[in-house]
Parts: sequence; C-alpha cells; structure tokens
Amino acid sequence: MTTAIANDRLRKRFAKWDLDGSGSLERSDFVQEAENVVRAFGADAQSSQAEELRAAFTTLFDHLATRAGQTPAGSLSEEQFLQVAEGMVTEGGEADFDRVLGPVVQGIVGLCDRNNDGVIDAGEFASWLTAVGVDRSQAAAAFVDIDTNGDGELSVAELLSAVRDFHFGRSDVELLG
Repeated sequence: MTTAIANDRLRKRFAKWDLDGSGSLERSDFVQEAENVVRAFGADAQSSQAEELRAAFTTLFDHLATRAGQTPAGSLSEEQFLQVAEGMVTEGGEADFDRVLGPVVQGIVGLCDRNNDGVIDAGEFASWLTAVGVDRSQAAAAFVDIDTNGDGELSVAELLSAVRDFHFGRSDVELLG
C-alpha cells in the first residue's frame, strides 16, 4: 500500500472518530462511537453486547493513547493518531492489529448476530454496514467479497480479516464506515 493511500484511510478514520469535531481524539469520542453503533442497531444500551462494544472501543483508545505517550485521560492530535495507527499497521503487523481491533469486530458481531449463532448472514451484515455508516447498496457485493469460504455466513475471523485487509491495503471493502 502506498503511504498516500494509507494516510487517506487513516485520516478518514480520524475524522469518523472525532465525533465532537475538536480536531483531537478523546476517550469520550470512542465511547460515543460505541453508543452510536448500539443505537443504530436498536440494541439496549445497558445490554451485555453494548457494554462489550463500549469496552472494546475504550480499550482501543487506551492502546492508541499509550502508544502515543498519552494517558487514557489525554487526547490525540490527528498527527499523533496517524503516527500511532500507521505504526500499528506497518510495525505491529497483523497480530497486533488483530489483538487491538478484534474486540471491536467481536463487539459489533455481537450486536448484529440476531439469532446468536456466532456468525452473521447477509441480512445481518447489511444491518452492520448501515449501522456504521456504509451505504446499504454496497452490502451485497461486500458480503460476497469477504465470504472467503462461500458458505453464506461471515465469522468473526472473516470479518476481522476483511477489516485488516482494508487497512493493510489488500482490499477496498471498508467495513467500519
């Protein structure tokens, strides 16, 4: 992946997470992002799935802040975020990416897996994309692209792989809006 593509993707991610438009990321932005996703799914804000997603997002912020030399009570400028996130992708590798982003993907799957079978079908997937701000019309094509084993269901591993492949520049299928 070229640096320009990586930076464009990371800048888009920064703008999406800077919910208050302050020009910096705070822990509260990540809590609000989780709450927005929970609300978009129509889930109970006090449910265990909602709590799991909030915990995943706050852990993600804490990880980014720590890598930037900040405390969880601090904030990250766009430049700090770009530096830390790029380092996570280029230096930390897939294992680091999975460790940090895996709980977020698992939390989102927990919200959209309506029949609690541990995987999501095409309808549940379309709900996910809509809830996180991706145009619903892209859902069918995206589902086919990331259903790597062709079984008509997406596991957490398949979804995490798709998110990772987007950020590593191996795919243009964006799943986090």
